[in-house]
Amino acid sequence: MVRKAQAKDTGRIHDLIDFYASRNVMLPRAEHEIAENLRDFWVYEKGNALIGCAALHIFSNKLAEIRSLAVDPSHIKLGIGTGLVKACLKEAQDMGIKGVFVLTQKSDFFKKFGFLPTEKKKLPQKIWTDCSICPKFAKCDEIAYVKEL
Repeated sequence: MVRKAQAKDTGRIHDLIDFYASRNVMLPRAEHEIAENLRDFWVYEKGNALIGCAALHIFSNKLAEIRSLAVDPSHIKLGIGTGLVKACLKEAQDMGIKGVFVLTQKSDFFKKFGFLPTEKKKLPQKIWTDCSICPKFAKCDEIAYVKEL
């Protein structure tokens, strides 16, 4: 079941993100940062287990980002990531946001939702808020994709 995150989910969201960050495929997020941005997060819960998360971070009425998409490795390819992305896209659309972008190493996954490649320089809000302080800034291995809504 996909639902909005609750305060009790903060630790598990951190664990999921940390798993991928420790493998250098996702940026780390401090637990306090997750708590401060908890309203951005969606989670996937199966029984009592939280096995996936994703956040919709809003930059303006024209642009939002899907970030921190993480699924427990034992539950990959079961549609959990798809459900989380769909929830983020629906929320963005319901809020009247014009476009959503991602920075990813998983190009094929996002292409199936209609995301198209774009140049990072077309995302100045992201570049100057998050990317400029990222340790990978000079050698970023992520590709930018955008979907117009």
